[in-house]
Amino acid sequence: MGVRDGAHRIACASMDGIPKMRLPAEWEPTGAVLLAWPHGHGDWEPYLAEAQACYQGMAAAIARHAPLLVLADDAAAVTAQLAAAGVPAGRATVVGEVPYDDTWIRDFGPITVLRDGRPACLDFGFNGWGLKFAAADDNRATRRLHAAGRLGRAALETVGLILEGGSIESDGAGTILTTEACLLSDNRNPHLDRSAIEGLLGRHLGATQILWLAHGHLAGDDTDAHIDTIARLCPNDTILYVRCDDPADQHHADFARMEAELRQLHTRAGKPFRLVPLPWAAPRFCPLDGHRIPATYANILLVNGAVLVPTYREPERDAAALRAVAEACPGMTIEGVDCSALIWQHGSLHCATMQVPAEAFA
Repeated sequence: MGVRDGAHRIACASMDGIPKMRLPAEWEPTGAVLLAWPHGHGDWEPYLAEAQACYQGMAAAIARHAPLLVLADDAAAVTAQLAAAGVPAGRATVVGEVPYDDTWIRDFGPITVLRDGRPACLDFGFNGWGLKFAAADDNRATRRLHAAGRLGRAALETVGLILEGGSIESDGAGTILTTEACLLSDNRNPHLDRSAIEGLLGRHLGATQILWLAHGHLAGDDTDAHIDTIARLCPNDTILYVRCDDPADQHHADFARMEAELRQLHTRAGKPFRLVPLPWAAPRFCPLDGHRIPATYANILLVNGAVLVPTYREPERDAAALRAVAEACPGMTIEGVDCSALIWQHGSLHCATMQVPAEAFA
């Protein structure tokens, strides 16, 4: 295991191969899922009704598997929308006292680790995906949620590192999968090189192996290739990833290189990962200026034995994505959620959510 295959092992205290401090895998028990409801004060304004309808569908699907914690610009209006979507009142807590700039709570919400089983919500810095967008309230949201007592018994720790939740994948046992384009971006942590960032991921997330991808960027993506748009860690040493099978598509060569990178990655036990390809989403273009929209089927959410899969009103491709996810996550309930509206603002289902482990509410 070495640099040649994009992996780097680092030292971290562990017991029986599992770090005493670790970032739980998404398929571990979830105590709550956070949402930040779309409001009309930002980029959602042209598509607000469609976006809120999409959030109603997401909320209803998530509530079948986990309680919801919903940030709201207008608590009464959001409470009514949740009720209209069929979300039982006892399954959703609406938080009106925490202001936020945007809806992508995956990237500014708390990243919760466990230290000897005790939860800690890490408040990493958020600077609008490398200084691209205003983010002052988003950057304060985790601290305000904790101060309001909304994060259970988890302690709060502020970390001096710019890091978004969508930029990292964890297997819960020390492996972190990420991309060079995002974590090594000049506009996030320019004072830190790869080695320093790896050390901080080990210190704060319990990472013992960092797997880096150098390829796989979607046109129109504001995040600098977040890993949750292209490749996802799944149970049983499996990676679910996007494959571009259209030679005429502008992404074809880069995603072929990413697939080759994935084939070179190995588990902590030195075995290749089981790779399951996802279908390529049909090209979509912004109706306002014509730029390509970064639609992806990789933006799934694993929650308490279920996998919610974004769909885009493309019956054949959507069905193929559901089959691929079922192959990657055997024994789990697979549900499609229409996320057609979300992609207009360059995100999808996983980007719009953040899970908090069950230990925080035990």
